[in-house]
Amino acid sequence: MSLDHDVVTVSDNREESRFEVHLDGQLGGFAEYTLEPGRIVFTHTEVAVEGKGLGSALVKQALADVRERGLEVVPECPFVRGYLERHPEA
Repeated sequence: MSLDHDVVTVSDNREESRFEVHLDGQLGGFAEYTLEPGRIVFTHTEVAVEGKGLGSALVKQALADVRERGLEVVPECPFVRGYLERHPEA
């Protein structure tokens, strides 16, 4: 499977307090968070298929969204923390 040919979408499911990534319309993973005044704490990330870039696509879009909203990012989740270490511009 290659994400180049699949439809990947990321959305903020605010009712569940998590960003979700969908692959061809199916839930492929999520990044849970807690909102605090002026910041967002990412607490846990899961993806259904590892090694295909799905988690990176999820976190990249989630970070872009929260930065646009002016929120400070607190990466308690090891996956999000690792992504930020590899992509400091995010």
